[in-house]
Amino acid sequence: MPINELISQKINQNSSPSGLRITDMRFTDITGIPFHTTLMKIYTNQGITGFGEIRDGASKRYAQILKSVLLGENPCDVDRLFRRIKQFGGSGRQGGGVSGVETALWDLAGKAYAVPVYALLGGKFRDSIRMYADTDITGKHTGKEMGSALKKRMEAGYTFLKMDLGLDILQGLPNTVSAPLGYFETQNEIYMKIEEAKNANDAWALRYWKNRLYDANNVMHPFTGIHITENGLDILENYVADVRSVIGYEVPLAVDHFGHLALEDCIKLCRRIEKFNLAWAEDMIPWQLTEQYKILRRQTAVPICTGEDIYLKEGFKPLLESGSLSVIHPDVLTAGGILETKKISDLAALYGAAMCIHMAESPIGCLAAVHTAAACENFTALEFHSVDIAQWNNIYEGNLPKPLVQNGHIKVPDTPGLGIDSLNDEVLAELIHPEIPGMWEDTAEFDTDPRNDRLWS
Repeated sequence: MPINELISQKINQNSSPSGLRITDMRFTDITGIPFHTTLMKIYTNQGITGFGEIRDGASKRYAQILKSVLLGENPCDVDRLFRRIKQFGGSGRQGGGVSGVETALWDLAGKAYAVPVYALLGGKFRDSIRMYADTDITGKHTGKEMGSALKKRMEAGYTFLKMDLGLDILQGLPNTVSAPLGYFETQNEIYMKIEEAKNANDAWALRYWKNRLYDANNVMHPFTGIHITENGLDILENYVADVRSVIGYEVPLAVDHFGHLALEDCIKLCRRIEKFNLAWAEDMIPWQLTEQYKILRRQTAVPICTGEDIYLKEGFKPLLESGSLSVIHPDVLTAGGILETKKISDLAALYGAAMCIHMAESPIGCLAAVHTAAACENFTALEFHSVDIAQWNNIYEGNLPKPLVQNGHIKVPDTPGLGIDSLNDEVLAELIHPEIPGMWEDTAEFDTDPRNDRLWS
């Protein structure tokens, strides 16, 4: 048989790509792996299904509103459809709908052409993806205890680590933080009111106090009035020293979750921890404050990193042009999906910035990040939050290893699409979000939506 016929036969073994059409979108909300996430299926007229995911903590509504403009379209036209829907995304969790849909479209395109997603992006730079273990310890603990937890990650094969370092460590310790009197007490009262409303089954009170908590947590860092004292800085410095005394200095160690601190406190803290050879300090201030990031990077030798809440390459451009970042940290499920994250990676490379990828999702979001990372030259490591969650590996079915992460790495799949054949509904049933029950329920209410969404006339 001529080679062109062999190639054609291989390409079309799953479907007829030119005739492929989107027929439905359905969703399932799960929790505990470790966060709330919405899984998505996009169905087609040829029986192949694309898997997507809405970023952890986001609402499925961000994706459901897109259904009416996708039905009947060819999912292989990924870029064209993305340009149609991208106006409905935004920073943070608001990017979850567009990004999740884009991911599912790539899964469908790969399955239609019987090639892995990375091949559609121009091929791969690496055969396996280095994972970095983001490690938490519940409750009060010491730097030595955190060091021991991180050491266990190293013994499991992880060669890149991350931990939290900030206000949570100082909570309850005297003379460590100054803030407007009553600031923390007010937040604690809100948490108490939420629990009281839950216990009383008072839906209106629960809604009220949850909104108050949202407002309290939504105050930008420069406006909180929170500052760390010298005593607090001593404690945080000693905490990192204790961690390094356990894990050594050769393994990369990134730090995150500092709390809502002002720029000046971020500079003070970074100068204290420079000596510990850190991989980066992450999200110290809101990503929108380009000038403050520019100042921060010039005041410390700690590599500065942000990006998990930034939507589209246009969002990264000011930070990169100003030379404010050593490392970008997009989340594929916020940034705009797989192709947009590759574009962001290429943009960062022009400015000499490395890329790591934020990821706190199910195997669907993880594999979307794996294919993206494989196709990006300046990629370093991919985040992983579910090291200790066995059920995480039971969600997917297909020609993929279990566990997916082995010796701290994920082998880039060579199977079509993302590499997932199907999802295990029995496992998903055990993980259903208690406040959002139902699996793959009908979404016909979103099939039609008379609209004129043009951004210009």
